[in-house]
Amino acid sequence: MTTGYHPSRPADGRPRDLSRPLPSAVSWTVLCAFVVVFSVAFVVLDLPMWMPVLYSVLSIVAFACYGIDRAAARRNRQRISEQTLVMLGLFGGWPGALIAQQVFRHKTRKRSFRRAFWGSVVINVAALAGLVTYATLNDVSLELQLGTLWSQLVG
Repeated sequence: MTTGYHPSRPADGRPRDLSRPLPSAVSWTVLCAFVVVFSVAFVVLDLPMWMPVLYSVLSIVAFACYGIDRAAARRNRQRISEQTLVMLGLFGGWPGALIAQQVFRHKTRKRSFRRAFWGSVVINVAALAGLVTYATLNDVSLELQLGTLWSQLVG
């Protein structure tokens, strides 16, 4: 009996939580649909600029984190926790994470991570839709009053 490396078992002997990755077309379709719907909503509903800026900045951060984590995995170095990657997606960085998963071919096979990641996408999109719907139906401004906030904090 040999105890050498086996691709379906890590060093501790437990079976790996791997499955076939989703077809990349699914990820790209979800991403394109989000960009189109969000862009239309931004123009038609006159959404504030902080929304696309937030998604863009968090997407860049998430993309970079996935790239760093992929490089660390290859070099057997300290990794970025899956919880951090999921939270970045939850707060709005999921578009960048989705691109990074495809570009780096990273975090696409581990079943438990994929479930958590796609759950964070659903929660984020539902929260965004709920926020925009509530604000639209109740005539609530989503603009950030940074000048007013700053004067209240300082003054």
